[in-house]
This record gives sequence, C-alpha cells and structure tokens, in this order.
Amino acid sequence: MVEGRWRAAGSALWRVIVVWAVSTMTMLVLAGALPDFQLQADDGDSATRIAVTAAWGAGAFGLLSALVWPVLVRALLLVPALVLGLLVFFLNGSLLLIALRLIPDGRGEAEPETAVVVAAVMSAVASATSTALAVRDDTAYRRRLSRLADRRRRRRGEDGGRIGSPGTVFLQLDGVGHEVLLHAVESGLMPTVAGLLAGTHRLTPWRTDWSSQTGASQLGILHGSNHDVPAFRWYEKDTGDVMVCNRPTSAAELQRRAIAHTGDGGLLTLDGASRGNLFSGGADQLALVLSIAARRGRANRSRAGYFAYFSDPANAVRTALSLVAEVGREIGQSTRSRLRGDRPRVGRGGLYPFIRAFATVVERDVVLAAVMGDMLAGRAAVYADLVAYDEVAHHSGPRSRDAEKVLKRLDRSLELIVKVAEHAPRSYRIVLLSDHGQSPGESFLSRYGLRLKDLVRAGCGLPVSRRAGRTHSGAEARAAVRAALHRPVEEGAEEAHPVRGSDPIVLASGNLGLISFPDVPQRMTREQIERRHPALLSTLANHPGIGFLLVRGAEHGAVVLGAHGAELRLDGDGAGDHGPLAGFGPGTADAVRRTDSFPHVADIMVNSRYDPRTGEVHAFEEQIGSHGGLGGEQAHPFLLWPADLSAPVPDGGELVGAEQLHQVLRRWLRESDGPQVPLSTAEDQGESAAP
Repeated sequence: MVEGRWRAAGSALWRVIVVWAVSTMTMLVLAGALPDFQLQADDGDSATRIAVTAAWGAGAFGLLSALVWPVLVRALLLVPALVLGLLVFFLNGSLLLIALRLIPDGRGEAEPETAVVVAAVMSAVASATSTALAVRDDTAYRRRLSRLADRRRRRRGEDGGRIGSPGTVFLQLDGVGHEVLLHAVESGLMPTVAGLLAGTHRLTPWRTDWSSQTGASQLGILHGSNHDVPAFRWYEKDTGDVMVCNRPTSAAELQRRAIAHTGDGGLLTLDGASRGNLFSGGADQLALVLSIAARRGRANRSRAGYFAYFSDPANAVRTALSLVAEVGREIGQSTRSRLRGDRPRVGRGGLYPFIRAFATVVERDVVLAAVMGDMLAGRAAVYADLVAYDEVAHHSGPRSRDAEKVLKRLDRSLELIVKVAEHAPRSYRIVLLSDHGQSPGESFLSRYGLRLKDLVRAGCGLPVSRRAGRTHSGAEARAAVRAALHRPVEEGAEEAHPVRGSDPIVLASGNLGLISFPDVPQRMTREQIERRHPALLSTLANHPGIGFLLVRGAEHGAVVLGAHGAELRLDGDGAGDHGPLAGFGPGTADAVRRTDSFPHVADIMVNSRYDPRTGEVHAFEEQIGSHGGLGGEQAHPFLLWPADLSAPVPDGGELVGAEQLHQVLRRWLRESDGPQVPLSTAEDQGESAAP
C-alpha cells in the first residue's frame, strides 16, 4: 500500500515537472515569435538566464491558474455563461500579466493583448500535455478517476467500496428523430451508437403527443405529466399571461403544476442529477436547469455546473477557443449556403452564430463534465439533455451537412461517457433517447408570403401588414374573406379600423398555431367565432398551407375542420384518423382529442399542411427544420436501451406519449437493486396488469 502511494506520488510529480517544462518551452517560443512579449532585460541576457526567467514565469502562471482561477470563476457565477466564456481570454491574460510581474528584476513584460494570446496558448498546451501523459499511463489514469470518485463518496459519508447495484444515465439527444438516427448509424456518422446497437442495446421509435416539442415531452418524461401543455407557447385567459416553455418563470410554474397533478416529485427524486434540462425531475443535484434559474439565493444551484467546469482554466480556454471556432464555422456554412442558393433557407445572421456556438460548445462541454462527475460520484440516476443538433437543424435542416457534422460530435460525446463508465464506482446502464424529431420544409412565411398572424387578421377583417397585402398569398386571403362574406371588401378599408382589445392573439410553436381572443374569458365555441368573424374559420381551413383546425362546438364538442367544408367530430365513438386528419399518421385523432381536453387550449388550434410524400411541413416560425405539431418525423423520436432491461412495451406494441415513456423509465430504475423510485397506486395497478 505504502509503495503504491509512493509510486503514485512519484508519477504525479513527474507529470508536474513535464508539464512545467513544456510550458517553459512554449513561453520561450512565444517570446521569440511575438515582438511585444519579452523575457529578458533591455540590454540582453544569456540563454540560461532567459530559460530561468521562462521557467519562473511558467511556474508562476501555473500556480496562479491553480489557486486564483477557481476563486475568480466562483465570483463570476452570476455572469451569464456566454459572457463568462468570452471573459475567459481576458481573465487568463490578466493572470499571465500578474505572473510576469512576479519574475525577479522585472524581466517579464507583455502588452495586454499579447498576454491574452500567450495565456491562451500556454493553457491549451499545458492541458494537452497533461491529458496525453494521463492517457499514456492507463494505470495512473484509472487510479486518478477512482481517487476522485472515492473522495466524492467520502464527502457524502459513504464507504469506498464498489457500489453493487447499477446506475442509469439517460442521455437525451434533443431533436434527433428515429429515422435520422438510423440514417446516421447506417452511413457511419455515429459509430458509437452503431456499436451499441450491434451488441448490447435495442432501438425503437416512440410517438409524441400533439405538441412535439421539448417542453411537453421533457415535462412528461421527467415528471410523469404534461397535462395542459398544448404547445411551446400559449396564452392563458385566466391570468392574461403567455406561457413559454423555455422561459424560467414558465418552466418553474409548469413543473409545479406537474408535481401537483401527479403528487410525486419526479423521475430523479432519489439520488438523481438533472443536467441541462428544462425541468429538474426532482433531482437534488442540478446544473443548467431552467425551472430553477429564476430563483435567487443559496438554494439555486443551477450554475454549479459552470463553476465545476470553468474552475479549470484549461477547460475554460479550450471551450472559449471552440466557441470562437464554432462562430466562424456557422458564418462560413451560412455564407456557402447563400452562395449556393440553397432552398429552403432562413436568415442566420445577428446573434444566431453565438447562440449556436453556446448550444453546440459551451452547454455541451459543461453538461458532459457534469455527467461524468455524476458517474464518478456513483449517483443512481442522471438525466442530461444535449441540444446541439436541435439548434442547428432548425436553421440548416434536419438532414443537412451541417446537422450531420453535429451528429458526429454527439457520437464522440457518447463515446466519452461510455469510457468514463468503465472507471465509475458502479456499473452504468446507458439509455439514449430523444424528445422529438424534426420535419423539414419551407416556412409558412417564405412559402406563402405572409405570417399566420396576417392570415388571421385578414379573416377577421383587421388591418394586415402592407407586405402581406402585396403578396400573391395576401391577395388570396383577401379573396377568401370576400367569398366567405358574400360581399366585396374595399382594399384598404380595414386600415381604417383601430386596433381593439378584441384583436386575436396569434402564437406559433413550429408548425402548430394557436389563436385566442383575450376579451372572451372562456374558450370560444365555433358558433361564437363564426358570429363574430364569419370569414375566419373558412379563410384558415381553405388556405393551402394549413392542414386542419381544431375548434369546440357548442353542441357536438371537438370538431376538426379541413378544406372544402370537411369536418370530423371527435367526441363520437369510433372517430379515427380520416377526413382532415387523413395522412397525418395513426393516433392523430387521439392526440388531438387529448389536447382538446386541456383547460388552456386555444380558441382555435391550427396545424400546418403536411405532405406525406416529402415529409414536409410549413412552420409558422422562421425555421426550415421544425417541430411542435403533427406531420412527419417530428412526432417520431427514438429510444435506445440496454437489452437486459425489460421491453418498453410488451408484444411489440407502440410506445405513445411522454407520460407512458416516463412509466417505462421508472420501471427500468426499479429493475436495479439500488434506490427505488416510488410508485403511485395507479401505477402499481398498471404494472400488475401488464403481462
């Protein structure tokens, strides 16, 4: 035991010396290459003296990075993550300037902008050297990982032995559809996933609810209920608020409602960790969780992942450099797309390159580091969301080359997690899943020259933007109004109408649109809408870019409206996927009927047109890869699970809805011998009834 400790100490000392030597050489090279960076007196020094000065400066910089950097990062935890990433260069350069001042006789000197470059290069070289030495010494690498895990467990009051029961890591690849994953595996883009499928894992699609987006899906997956989540954003008449799933206050309220609805804290209530998610799942360990981001005080640990990651200056520099590279990559890709004349295409300027870089680099790095830390700590259940593909696919397309490159990087992230699992204090089952897919297609505005809001206002006889009025589709909308009213409408007559409090609120969630009339306190019936705006429903239903509408009839309940007067009553027994719902796939009527039962469903729910031959939809937002409604791959995410777990659905049945998926994941956690996720009475009965 003593001999092993001495050997480990000697190995660690050797690595420190090597990293110090490499850093010294790096500083010497930079001093020779950069005119504003010097390591000698003005009248010159001997080579030996310069080398000693470089060694002193490299040692001081390394020591400051180890001691001062974590304090700086903790002090800056309240700074937005993107800003912190951009501050990395400045902070690192400042540490180097301080280190140079510590060199005796004032022989170290650099201009501030040069110090930033030198510090970034030295941190990157030191990190690469340290990593290479650790990887070469596999025994030392394993010991280091085990030591970190033992230290974390001792802090939690646990013994140092290996944990007998397996843990579970749920890794969500946001927006990756089942068919996209299969294509990536077959084309060699994701060799790690291919290896899992060829050996230990099984793959199946599952079907989302009508609202095929992260808010509804992840709330159902983590908390067992997405009741009353009709879309990504919607208007609530009782409070006058617009709920948006990725708004911290809305996410917190949705999580509160789900817990009240189920009477349970969530999937991760016992020894769980939630990383990069909209909701906590009841986990005690949290990082980058939106539903607690609005809180203030010591109880808010949503930024803990940033500190854990950026406390290492090498991590900070590497991520910052990758962020800059990703911004450049996006600018280059969007420029090439514009020069090629790719269609469909949406604008990708402004802040989007930085938003993409944050999603694909900063969030990925921080979430992965947190997950690996959870595994080394031996936590029983970890759920993490990687959003990179979803962000890129919205603007570049789900099957674009840009999106495929992101899939390759996600596969490397998965490979890293698989390797870390080999060193964890317990075995881990890795479950890979997605919350929805994405459907391609030209946006509604690009295809028809007007927004859904313009079409609604035309149907209501309200002023429409001049741009929409000049387009062919704008003229069609006005013609539809005249036909529905059986009387002419003068051009520009609606411009004289003032904006009224009864103007409709029109919101978009992918290719799902929601129309609400705020001056009516309850949900309006079809008859009320037709009395107030006789042309509106027919204008919408007959537009070529719209697939169907959902309204509530006073006498017959939920009614689906389509073009040319087509109707489908959903309250009657046996109502299926025909009429206006034909072509949208099996289970569409059930999904629409369920949403109709929500207290905050809009007065009119609008789903865009879907072409089964091409799989295309028309998003009401400016996206060429979209999700949120029905039609195509957006409603068919995937679930990949270890074969030693029970099948998600017996006898090859279909897995439908995020709430059912939640029950499957809970069952898999119970199949481990570790901490048990409690079941409600209803769930117990459901499990006992299953064959």
